[in-house]
Amino acid sequence: MSLLIAFKLLGSLALLMFGMKSMSEALQKMAGPQLRHVLGAMTTNRFTGVLTGMFVTAAVQSSTATTLMTVSFVNAGLLTLVQAISVIMGAHIGTTVTAWLMSLTDVFNVTNLIYPAFFIGIILIYMKKRRIVGDFLFGIAFLFLGLSTLKETGFSLVDDPETSVTISNFFSNFNEPNFWNSFFFLFMGTVLTLCVQSSAAIMAITMTLCSTGVLHIDQGIMLVLGENIGTTITANIVAMGANTQARRAALAHFAINVIGVTWALILLQPFVNAVCAFVGFERGLSVSDPGYAANLAKISIVLATFHSAFNITNTLLQIGFIKYIERFVCWVIKPKTSEDEDFRLHFITSGIMKTPELSVLEAHKEIQSFCNRIQRMFGMVCDLLTEKDPGKFDKLFARIEKYEDIADNMEISIAEYLDQVSDAHLSDDTKAKIRAMLREISEVESIGDSCYTMARTINLKVKGKKEHFTEEQYHNLHVMMGLTNQALTHMNQLMSGRKDSFDVNRCFNIENEINNYRDQLKSQNITDINNHTYTYAVGTIYMDLVNSCEKLGDYVVNVVEARTGTRMR
Repeated sequence: MSLLIAFKLLGSLALLMFGMKSMSEALQKMAGPQLRHVLGAMTTNRFTGVLTGMFVTAAVQSSTATTLMTVSFVNAGLLTLVQAISVIMGAHIGTTVTAWLMSLTDVFNVTNLIYPAFFIGIILIYMKKRRIVGDFLFGIAFLFLGLSTLKETGFSLVDDPETSVTISNFFSNFNEPNFWNSFFFLFMGTVLTLCVQSSAAIMAITMTLCSTGVLHIDQGIMLVLGENIGTTITANIVAMGANTQARRAALAHFAINVIGVTWALILLQPFVNAVCAFVGFERGLSVSDPGYAANLAKISIVLATFHSAFNITNTLLQIGFIKYIERFVCWVIKPKTSEDEDFRLHFITSGIMKTPELSVLEAHKEIQSFCNRIQRMFGMVCDLLTEKDPGKFDKLFARIEKYEDIADNMEISIAEYLDQVSDAHLSDDTKAKIRAMLREISEVESIGDSCYTMARTINLKVKGKKEHFTEEQYHNLHVMMGLTNQALTHMNQLMSGRKDSFDVNRCFNIENEINNYRDQLKSQNITDINNHTYTYAVGTIYMDLVNSCEKLGDYVVNVVEARTGTRMR
């Protein structure tokens, strides 16, 4: 019997977590790119940042999603650290809505709404235009089904004499109000939340145990405080592979809640008494006292009220110290000075997958970084052309070779990441973005190949002890490379800005200039070889570099076409 109850507990917990995940993802899909716009536009000061974090978290029903989004935006350079801290504070308030949602099961019977929600949801899922709404209904139905099953299982635990005695005996060992017992439940709440990766799930278990009378209200409140610390671990795990600012934002998330739990422990008794008085809950009633059952029915409301009061008070107390929190996390986490940090993915991080919208944003920022890196590689090729010192020449050529390897690895890494994202349920717009991005990274990698080809050609000329280019050839190559660099600069302006303000015609004009200049140099090269101005071998190497620049320009046009969705040729 106890084994069956254990499986029912685990199954109901799984339903609850799946429902929260499905509901949160559906809400984020419905919000779409507006979430990014809201987070970027509404964080002008600490107060609007708090409001933004609060409303976004309440909308998507997941403080973890908001925090991960915020950390990712800091990683991508879209939010400052101060803005991120204020948003995270707001997310702490917004997440209390979830606890209130769970407490509804004690106010009225939501079971009657679950199955109609499933029925309507499956109809909407098969209607392509309403699929996301159907996903949301399925998520909320699974959430309440998990909650109601968890509650029923909790009561069955109490009704089963053997199990009830075992659980009561376990918790009775920690009934004595002392520091170590309180610390035990605080630690247990932190560890359970860390393991489950969902504070909402542990909150539901806490409410169930308290509602059945198995767990005392004081123990439940310590679990709630522990959950507030445990929920910060997820962001820190994800930020481990991110840049310095993102790791600082994740640490600030942890520090805010640890500071909050510290003052809450100091003022715990008067704070809890105030919450209980507000709800009308009597802490001292025992099982034999009249009104015990009615009093016990209020316990979920007490926990939800405590959760809200704690997070609101904690935010109000710390909102004036955001600058000091920023200084603290900057002092703890120093920026990396290693050159190797420049040669890794900056914005795509391993760990928990984000929502498709956020994943596409991170991939976009990574492609932008890819493009900037490729332009730096082209600049090295230009320097290689005029480098006279043999030692410096070899080092520069080796660095270009390293950049070629990096370009190949970046293309593969970004493509694999986009492939993972494409496995999710995506809107047609997001699918089109991913197809465009796959084309972009292929073309950008081809630009890297062209740069490496040019470097090898220059290296062949130098190592082969061929004749030097004439002054006119050097001048012509500098002009051609200058035009090519203009094309790369214009492409990077598009990749880092808004495509609706991008001048596509300017890119097309630069491409025409490169083509016309290539044709001009090709004709002049034939004339110069015939006039014995330089040898045929030098002329061949010279034109190889010119043609590589022209091909590079074509790849730039392909990237622009993929990003803007237009045909320029």
